[in-house]
Amino acid sequence: MPIETEIKFRVDDLAGLARRLEAAGFTLQTPRAFESNVLYDTPDRAMRARTEILRIRGYAGRWVVTHKRLPDVGPGEDTHKHRIETETDVADGAVLEQIFLSLGLVAAFRYEKWRAEWTDGEGHCVVDETPIGNYAELEGSAEWIDRTAARLGVEPVRYITLSYGRLFEQWRDERHSAAQNLTFGECAEG
Repeated sequence: MPIETEIKFRVDDLAGLARRLEAAGFTLQTPRAFESNVLYDTPDRAMRARTEILRIRGYAGRWVVTHKRLPDVGPGEDTHKHRIETETDVADGAVLEQIFLSLGLVAAFRYEKWRAEWTDGEGHCVVDETPIGNYAELEGSAEWIDRTAARLGVEPVRYITLSYGRLFEQWRDERHSAAQNLTFGECAEG
């Protein structure tokens, strides 16, 4: 099973990052598009307790279902985030949602962002505009991530290995927000 290795970092200047990506040999793979994600779990949040996610993502005209979990063996959490990721395209996210609900799963968390995808042929950089700030993710081998981060001027001290769900929890706690989902509507309200 493939192990996904990635880091996030905050982005204060989106146009500046785009220039640095181009200078580093990246090409735009998917132009900026709206992305909607729903995480599903059992009502008692058993999947979350096992550090697993089951997600339906709608993005750039595609639907993708993804399952992520910690690796059984191999790299633990270090300066990079490591997850076993299994995903596939599906024809209709709404139909899949009905299947999940029929199986007793519930929509546990929603998050939204605007995303653009870049590649240099070896790894990927996604640039996410979220309701709680702008982030980029580098995904590839740990060596590629470190090499690319250095080329982009991102020091290891700026690496973030938290999920968007955890970043949202921090944001919500700092602001004493009542928002339950990382959506533009809810985060604007509180």
